[in-house]
Amino acid sequence: MYILGYLASILIGLSLGIIGGGGSILTVPVLVYLLGVDPVLGTAYSLFIVGITSAVGSVSYFRNSSVDIRTAILFGIPSIVAVFLTRAYLIPAIPTTIARVGSFVIDRNVLLMLLFAVLMLLASISMIRPTKEGEGRKLEAKTQKPTPYLLILLEGMVVGTLTGLVGAGGGFLIIPALILFGGLPMKKAIGTSLVIISAKSLLGFLGEKNLASLDWQLLLMVTAFAIIGILAGTRFARYINGEKLKPAFGWFVLLMGLYIILKETIL
Repeated sequence: MYILGYLASILIGLSLGIIGGGGSILTVPVLVYLLGVDPVLGTAYSLFIVGITSAVGSVSYFRNSSVDIRTAILFGIPSIVAVFLTRAYLIPAIPTTIARVGSFVIDRNVLLMLLFAVLMLLASISMIRPTKEGEGRKLEAKTQKPTPYLLILLEGMVVGTLTGLVGAGGGFLIIPALILFGGLPMKKAIGTSLVIISAKSLLGFLGEKNLASLDWQLLLMVTAFAIIGILAGTRFARYINGEKLKPAFGWFVLLMGLYIILKETIL
């Protein structure tokens, strides 16, 4: 299973490199179901893996001036604060046993995995939904309108909280927000998203306690394979239309989300 888990880690990076998001949504399932990591610990591991991988992937976008620093700061600061507070205070406050329904026990691990599955379903819908012809041009035309700073700040807080809870980068939420609210073209939105994901994930990871007790060998191995994936993905992105691949990846994420729900409740 470890070999399969490492190979799946490459897919995480490939998705981030080619379509700018979605890959991080696979990190926790890979860690939990293929590598046997505890779900709560898996969300912490995911923050490190996604943070480092996104940082490496953002380098090429910086070189091509495809990162909007001002928007990254505006979106990133509330997101970083939210993810740090979530990991430091909210996660530890969730009780070990939440509820019992007959013989079925809803504990913290089950709750986090079900929340993660719901997030996967939402992500899959956003990836499967086709982009209408000319939609990109219409969105770019909105750059002339005043920037809705409050909406960007609120979106950053929401994404940061979700990231802290389930360990996913939230690129599928960030990129549409950067296009709609920040008025960024798609390529610059992807580059800016990777910077935001990297900063909030890594700083959220620092909110963890007992970092020295983590399985760093496993963590660094998965991160290394994900980096291989994102380096390959950013190279392939020059020749592959990410928008065409996104629906197929969305269906895969949808099936994964349904599998998690079934496994945690019935199987």
